[in-house]
Amino acid sequence: MNLVVALRALLTERNVTRAGERVGLSQPAMSAALARLRRHFGDELLARKGAGYELTALGSVLLARTEVACEMLERVFGSQPRFDPGQEDREFVILSSDYAVAVFGDRLAREVSAQAPGVKITFRQVPVTITDEPAALLSTVDGLLMPHGIIGSFPAVELFRDRWLCLVAEDNPEVGESITFSQLAELPWVTYQRAYDASVTRQLSMLGIEPRVQVSVDNFQLLPALVAGTRRVAMIHARLAARLGLGPGSGLRLLDCPFDAVPVQEALWWHPVHTHDAGHLWLRETASAVAARLGLDRALA
Repeated sequence: MNLVVALRALLTERNVTRAGERVGLSQPAMSAALARLRRHFGDELLARKGAGYELTALGSVLLARTEVACEMLERVFGSQPRFDPGQEDREFVILSSDYAVAVFGDRLAREVSAQAPGVKITFRQVPVTITDEPAALLSTVDGLLMPHGIIGSFPAVELFRDRWLCLVAEDNPEVGESITFSQLAELPWVTYQRAYDASVTRQLSMLGIEPRVQVSVDNFQLLPALVAGTRRVAMIHARLAARLGLGPGSGLRLLDCPFDAVPVQEALWWHPVHTHDAGHLWLRETASAVAARLGLDRALA
């Protein structure tokens, strides 16, 4: 365990002297640490190449793992028995789509700032590997804003519900006051690139409709601009549509889906290592309170 920090420094710097400077060890001490690590793994880890070093195959694997391990250790030892919002200067990191930040994250950030002026909240895009290594990712952040149906077996607090709407241009002559199954199959689409954030695409596939995708983006808030003035159709969350001011006068029309689209149930997920941390508990309680106020808007949910 004591060698984890040294291992990360060595693999990152690929130089014994610089690695020692990074963690506050002398060059001889870092050389001794490298020798111990090589004996433990039965691998050179750093192989000489010209005037420098390059990572071995095992060294490349360990680089990513040591980053996760060190971040986890930092969070473990940063845990607190008490949390005073008005006095803290802690940072909370939350993985989220742009949709969740737009309809919920901004409200959460305002509430956090009001209660804890010294606390920083950082939102990061959900990486595409979330479904491959959810435990590893959740161990390095404070939470994940994501609907049900994508990951499981982790603690979560329920936040809010949302529903899907069809989005078309106001001047689209092919669509009347409602949209049909056949039109969904025939019209070109704008879609969100990552299927796990847009479960409605999977729902369409189960109904035998494969959207004819013309444009795809990794940002929900870009969908309206790519539909306006075109024949395209897109699916968008009702809460996001309201937040963006879509509807009459916007050049876009919002229509009910011609099928019973399964609604979105958004939640805040976290790794069990955070469950009893006082600061994290405060964050979850704050998120629940913000979500309760958001949930009062029954017209959207």
